[in-house]
Amino acid sequence: MKRSIRSLLLLLSFALVAVSAARADVKLPALISDGMVLQQGMDAPLWGWAEDGESVTVEFQNQKVTAITKDGKWMVRLKSLKAGGPFTLTVSGKNKIELKDVLVGEVWICGGQSNMAWRLNQTDNAEAEIASAKYPMIRLFTVPRLEVDAPVTDVKAGWKEASPETVATFSAVGYYFGRDLHKARNVPIGLINNAVGGSPAESWTSAGALNGDAEYKQFAAEYPKRMERYEQAMAKYREDAEKAKAENKPAPRSPGRPWMPSGLYNGMLAPLAPYAIKGAIWYQGESNATRAYQYRRLFPTMIGNWRALWGQGDFPFLFVQLAAFGPNGQKLGESDWAELREAQLMTLSASPKTGMALAIDVGTYDDIHPRNKQPVGARLALAARAVAYGEKIVHSGPVYKSMKIEGDKVSLSFNHTGGGLEARGGELKGFIIAGEDKVWREAKAEIKGKRVIVHSPEVSKPMAVRYGWMKFPTCNLYNKEGLPATPFRTDDWPGVTQSKVTP
Repeated sequence: MKRSIRSLLLLLSFALVAVSAARADVKLPALISDGMVLQQGMDAPLWGWAEDGESVTVEFQNQKVTAITKDGKWMVRLKSLKAGGPFTLTVSGKNKIELKDVLVGEVWICGGQSNMAWRLNQTDNAEAEIASAKYPMIRLFTVPRLEVDAPVTDVKAGWKEASPETVATFSAVGYYFGRDLHKARNVPIGLINNAVGGSPAESWTSAGALNGDAEYKQFAAEYPKRMERYEQAMAKYREDAEKAKAENKPAPRSPGRPWMPSGLYNGMLAPLAPYAIKGAIWYQGESNATRAYQYRRLFPTMIGNWRALWGQGDFPFLFVQLAAFGPNGQKLGESDWAELREAQLMTLSASPKTGMALAIDVGTYDDIHPRNKQPVGARLALAARAVAYGEKIVHSGPVYKSMKIEGDKVSLSFNHTGGGLEARGGELKGFIIAGEDKVWREAKAEIKGKRVIVHSPEVSKPMAVRYGWMKFPTCNLYNKEGLPATPFRTDDWPGVTQSKVTP
């Protein structure tokens, strides 16, 4: 009798486990979880996994949408949502999942390399900024670093409310951008931090997009050889490190691991789509500066690739032009960083719905990571308000428009002059001029209304002008709204990176 009871209890326990397993079929990705922010004003895809044929229903904001699972995956689309919250969202299949504290507002991806990844607790005035960071309507999601050779379907992370405890280790630029946008738009903001220090743009671009370009196809094909050389260098490094330790000498420097083409796209970007977003902010380019000429097409290619991945059209893509950083080169008028800034400027014309925020005046000579991130976030928020939300505001500093040679002088005109041009901190600086010999010389410059007049006693027949054309320029042209002019050149003479066409 006892044995029969034990057998019955055992069968019941197995049955309960089986039922539990069956009822746990519906699963959700990390992005779709408690505390998330859904994008307002457009279709919002929600997806997950379940058994084939299983019916899954999502209920939210008086909407009830059902999908049938196929090949293990299901997806529904919620129609244009209204900002607000917090709300509860339910997902029902064989089991039921309740997501709480859900907001609806504006969702932005914060991508790039170390200057986007740079944490708030590493920046100027960090203690006061962290202490005042109490924004329950701003939510933060940090994608963990993952570099892989094929796209993955999910990440290991979760949404957090913006508070002194959570913002300290979040992207400073991303936080300042989101905070300013929240204040300006008065809606919930979701920020997805998706940045890795040192990463080149190739790592954030899909294999398909790179293989469409002969140079990058070759680059990807050579990756195994570079890895082989790296492993050999690492073996020697370990040997040398052990020898140095035994001899009580300083350890040698380890070799840099080559970046995998498309690796970060596969591991950190692909699993986020098609989660509805308003747009992306981007701070990157330092790792591509030696190949700046190539960046002219790589950067627009990457932007187009991201937009194709999401499939929601040309969403706004806003980026930071490289900050000033030293040292400068030996020859006046030559700079790979200036050429990278030019490639970024050209992207405004090459890709629709883009905007650029400047950091030329907040850089530090001896540190590639400027600590003053607040102006960068604020300028990105201005760009978002104009590009993404159509506000009629001055969101950009002066951008070179055209030139006119008048005797021994060059007259320059600009877009985005706002309330007028001004030189900050004294006389206008940062201009160089060249004649037929193409030799650059320091120039004098003065503001005349909405134009800048440039000349040099050493150049009687000027042909071209450049402004801020150094890695760490001294330049001070602004509009009266306090936004700096972007570095530029009026010529198209071959630059120092034009011959460097292989990554």
